[in-house]
Amino acid sequence: MIVRNATQVGNPVIRAKALAVKDIISTQTKRIVHNLVDSMRHHDLVGMAAPQIGSGLRIFVTEVRKTTFRKENDKNRDALRVFINPKITAVSKTTNKDWEGCGSVVSGGLFGKVVRPARITVSAYDEHGTPFVLEAKNLLARIIQHEIDHLNGKLFVDIADTSTYSVPSELRKKIQKKKRTK
Repeated sequence: MIVRNATQVGNPVIRAKALAVKDIISTQTKRIVHNLVDSMRHHDLVGMAAPQIGSGLRIFVTEVRKTTFRKENDKNRDALRVFINPKITAVSKTTNKDWEGCGSVVSGGLFGKVVRPARITVSAYDEHGTPFVLEAKNLLARIIQHEIDHLNGKLFVDIADTSTYSVPSELRKKIQKKKRTK
């Protein structure tokens, strides 16, 4: 297991547009995928893009599971997925606004609400070089869009509603209050 620290905002790789992977099944690509998976799990994230571990290639991983901030039930879980050279090919007109955080602004402990399409279609290659198309909705769609933003040099703070910015302790209070009012 090789865990990489999440590259933080301010490092040029975070703001650079990632390059397409030319050899999807190369040893280098496999190493990046393994490092992403190990790092994502270690840092308690549900997605992580290659620029976040210092690699400027178009690769990211997702795994929707229980984390410190995501305690949803099984309906929101999703298996580990690898996306190489991903492209969003369709987005819904319907949007939703929800909380996002980021391993690359973890030092600031910042969360904010971001409006994103509720459903998307993405095409990519998996870790075996097999092309696939995935229709995703809600949380998985949000995570995929967030990670593709990383590949394009964009962070959630660039598009978040700044009036919703919150640190972890205050976000927990807001979530608990919302649960009590349901």
